[in-house]
Amino acid sequence: MNPKKRCQCSRMVVSMDKYYRKRLVPLLLPAMILFIMVILIPFGIGVIYSFCGWRGTYFAGGDHFYDAFVGFQNYIKVFKSSKFRDSFVYTLEFTVVAVIALNIVSLIMALLATSVHKGAGAYRTIYFMPNLLGGLALGYIWQFIFEIVFSQLIFNKDGIINIPFFCNMLQDRYKAMIALAILVTWQMAGYMMLIYTTGLNNIPTDLSEAAAIDGANVFQRFRYITIPMLMPSFTIVFFLTLSKCFMLLDPNVALTDGNFNTRLLAMQILRTTKDTNPPDYGLAQAQAVIFFLLIAAVTLTQVVVTKKKEVEM
Repeated sequence: MNPKKRCQCSRMVVSMDKYYRKRLVPLLLPAMILFIMVILIPFGIGVIYSFCGWRGTYFAGGDHFYDAFVGFQNYIKVFKSSKFRDSFVYTLEFTVVAVIALNIVSLIMALLATSVHKGAGAYRTIYFMPNLLGGLALGYIWQFIFEIVFSQLIFNKDGIINIPFFCNMLQDRYKAMIALAILVTWQMAGYMMLIYTTGLNNIPTDLSEAAAIDGANVFQRFRYITIPMLMPSFTIVFFLTLSKCFMLLDPNVALTDGNFNTRLLAMQILRTTKDTNPPDYGLAQAQAVIFFLLIAAVTLTQVVVTKKKEVEM
């Protein structure tokens, strides 16, 4: 291209960029104002209250938050709390199990959906439908399945097949974790499948065909072509599954309500005000701040690690 024309094109791109930026800011202002008012300001207030003796409707020690300032006492209480430590470990264990199960199941579903040519849209719709159900409703449905269908009709001694592991799953700490992972996988796998399906459709078929001509079998093509080319999808899916599993609340409430030592971190924060008398909202807020930092650290680390392994198309 002629240098003069190239210079003119670059100037036009710069001018158009400035043009759209000027007109984009007014469109973004309402969303930015809502984000600041609904997210940033309450978050900042919550951080301040985590250093105070806040009781929900009043401050212990005065009429203002600075009169009830307790420093790092709430955070010290959090790390000394056995309930918080137990729920933290339980959340980590559940997240590892659920994220692995979610990614395996959703990837298999995506491979099946992309291999089907007739009725592929119907399959994807059916797979996605559980994601539309609310967490509490879904939890009560699966509570009925685990307690009635599994324990009394199918897997008990007088049932179709005797498998003691699937009986009374919600009355044991680790069996309840598996039950919760089954619920989460059933609910979220369809949504993650759509992300994997998009990634699979963006992989050039020429690569797989060339590898097949060179003698690579199905597993070799999946390992050396499909997985590396799916890394952008892995980054998104791992981020979503990690964050959602860490923040899981409604199904935990519906399935076990924290009984049998099955509290996840979100429920531990929710129940802190009931475990303390008078209700210690400052302590609960300190747990919430630690919870936020934990999720941010884990998810950002995961994004950085998986981003480095992405293959440019």
